[in-house]
Amino acid sequence: MPLVVEVAAGLIRDERGRYLITQRRQGSHLAGKWEFPGGKLEAGETAAAGLRRELTEELSATFTVGELVETVRWEYPDRTVTLHFFDCRLERGDIVPTENQAMTWVRPDELSRYDFPPADRELIRRLGRRG
Repeated sequence: MPLVVEVAAGLIRDERGRYLITQRRQGSHLAGKWEFPGGKLEAGETAAAGLRRELTEELSATFTVGELVETVRWEYPDRTVTLHFFDCRLERGDIVPTENQAMTWVRPDELSRYDFPPADRELIRRLGRRG
């Protein structure tokens, strides 16, 4: 039976409407791919609580986790990932990557130029159209 991983990711936008994306670290699953920040949920943790924790750990700021935008289940050869995407906004602090990962702000219509994991691609298309 393949490994099943529950993940939550934040769709964080700035005042110009751009999304914050980060690049996966070397040595991680899908290393080098771009992603919306977030991470694996811990046992017994809700998706929203896990996302808030992960965003603070990764970006050293505090975020408000808003509405669930979409849940995607994706089967990779070695694991199945269930991704919960939430609208988020900066609550307080400065966004500084704590794991030396690359980070950038991208307009919705430019997201498709970045190499995201396959599980994110349909959401990327919709966000690009929505603007």
